[in-house]
Amino acid sequence: MKDALGRHILCEAYGCDPEVLDNRDLVESIMVRAALAAGAEVREVAFHEFSPQGISGVVVISESHLTIHTWPELGYAAIDVFTCGDAVDPWDAVEYLIQHFEAKDTACSEIKRGVMQHEMVKIS
Repeated sequence: MKDALGRHILCEAYGCDPEVLDNRDLVESIMVRAALAAGAEVREVAFHEFSPQGISGVVVISESHLTIHTWPELGYAAIDVFTCGDAVDPWDAVEYLIQHFEAKDTACSEIKRGVMQHEMVKIS
């Protein structure tokens, strides 16, 4: 990746299995396995279960992070996968997540992060 420090995938996952999206242990396991499937090195994991429903969590990887926020009542998950460097392809993790959350439809986009200018502009 010569033109940016990292790649950030934003994924809207619709029609997901509500029972999966409301199971903290399962969501955490799927997120960690997605990171590993993409070749990332997992550093920290933190997930929270909301009442009456929903899960939010982060998997911190050496290459950056994976995050999720779920709305089981809507079958919806907001997923972010941000990786730096060339060793890990964030799309591998996103595809794993889409499959294991059983998403019927998705809208995903990639943003390049840390795009550096050839000359830095000094602001006084």
